[in-house]
Amino acid sequence: MKLPRMRRKGVYKMRGKKRRLNPLVLAGVALLIILAVGVVRVVYTENLRPVSSTYKIVYFTVQPGDSVKIIAANLKSQGLIRNSGAFETYVRGHGLFGELKAGTYLLSPSMSVQQIVKKMVDDDVAKHLLTILPGKRLQQIQKVFLDAGYSQVDVDSAFSAYTYAGDPALSTLAPGQSLEGYLYPDSFQQTSDTPASTIVKESIDEMGTKLTPDIVSSFRSEGLSTYQGITLASIVYQESDNPAYEPRIAQVFLTRLGQGMPLQSNVTANYAADSAGVARTTAIQSPYNTYLHKGLPPGPIGTLTATALAAVAHPTNTDDLYFVADEKSGVVYFAKTQDQQNSLAKQHCPNTCQTQ
Repeated sequence: MKLPRMRRKGVYKMRGKKRRLNPLVLAGVALLIILAVGVVRVVYTENLRPVSSTYKIVYFTVQPGDSVKIIAANLKSQGLIRNSGAFETYVRGHGLFGELKAGTYLLSPSMSVQQIVKKMVDDDVAKHLLTILPGKRLQQIQKVFLDAGYSQVDVDSAFSAYTYAGDPALSTLAPGQSLEGYLYPDSFQQTSDTPASTIVKESIDEMGTKLTPDIVSSFRSEGLSTYQGITLASIVYQESDNPAYEPRIAQVFLTRLGQGMPLQSNVTANYAADSAGVARTTAIQSPYNTYLHKGLPPGPIGTLTATALAAVAHPTNTDDLYFVADEKSGVVYFAKTQDQQNSLAKQHCPNTCQTQ
């Protein structure tokens, strides 16, 4: 006789039925998702709007090879867009990556991202401009003026510091020094009757606005005069194509100065060689060659940017003593010891390594 199976209470589960989620829960989740997407879209749309209704002309330059990220960051730093991420999203989302043309544009904070992008895509560059680029020596800038049609006499007068004697923007210029480092890179409107000195004066005044009280006082806290701070910033700018590395590069040089080590900056030796019209070498006999002479060179080595000034004023807090720029990617690697530096140099720039 087959006995019935004993059943225990509470051990059986319903089979063949799936647990259903509460429709109200599903509706709530869906609503939250819709709201979140809506908020993101609203924020994104808001960030495409003009920064302000104030109409003022800003000359904005896209350098050859600038990425969308760099263009966006520069637009944001000049107060021309609300959000760099929104600019990048708009450009990439509309398939315009690689379509933004190099050149100098007349922009305004009253323009939307759509309007700014259209100008760059259409290559709607500003006309009749004279552009001073960053990282250029005074001799190179003078040639730009000559090529623009100014006479040698006009250029000589316009580039003499004596022409602007008493100008507050030049109050920190060392006696007897040239305007090297005191012209701020930008584009300037040029008409047929614009004196060369007017453009140079505008550039000097623009440099003066970058030397804010914070920058000047921070230079002092680093043990530098304003002139020395400008000199170091001109070196820092030329040591890397990426502004993100500038604060750490600045700290390397400041640490070396503090420890009495030579800066050993290739760009200072290059400046000496280029100014003399000879082949570049780190053995060139010049007070600007920081391989042979400790401390800072006698003065700046070219035009510089606000980010380079800020890097010297507010360097990264590290104890690095060396850095190496990869000869292909431009990525900068930092080291604390000579052995680490030698290893990085072999790995990242065996042929054309710039090492400090």
